[in-house]
Amino acid sequence: MFQRCSGHYVATFAVDEVRVLRKVATEVVGLLTDAFDHADPVVVRLFPEVYPDDAADAAEFRRYTEGDLKTAKIDQAGAILAALPDDAGGEVRLDNEAAEAWLRALNDARLAMGVRLEIRDSTDLGAELDDAVAADPGSSRMFQLSVYAYLGYLQESLLSALID
Repeated sequence: MFQRCSGHYVATFAVDEVRVLRKVATEVVGLLTDAFDHADPVVVRLFPEVYPDDAADAAEFRRYTEGDLKTAKIDQAGAILAALPDDAGGEVRLDNEAAEAWLRALNDARLAMGVRLEIRDSTDLGAELDDAVAADPGSSRMFQLSVYAYLGYLQESLLSALID
């Protein structure tokens, strides 16, 4: 999908891919702004405790770093939104800085979806997809698992283009 071309990283997206990426990035921004809740398991995953055995030190660290981390994550999701073509498919051309922001934003989106879908290190995504297809190929779980897999593919494609 992504290829290096004259110092940029270029991919062409179909209309549905643009819509999915726009929705995912918008949801990440919403999670980090409107719905930010320290008790939400997704927020816990995106902002892990640096000092899990010392609540006071963890709170102090969070007080000094959380605002900047949230802003960075919002900006990274914004990099996806800014680079996507309007409501049509089309080409995305990223410089190094934008490509790195996309990688971090895709990672955040996958982490968030992984928590919601209860995906663990031991989860066999292929088997999960097979089970979802067998249960109901039109289910929201099937769609969400497909988006999760797509984000992983996109992340791997961009990373490969960066290191080639």
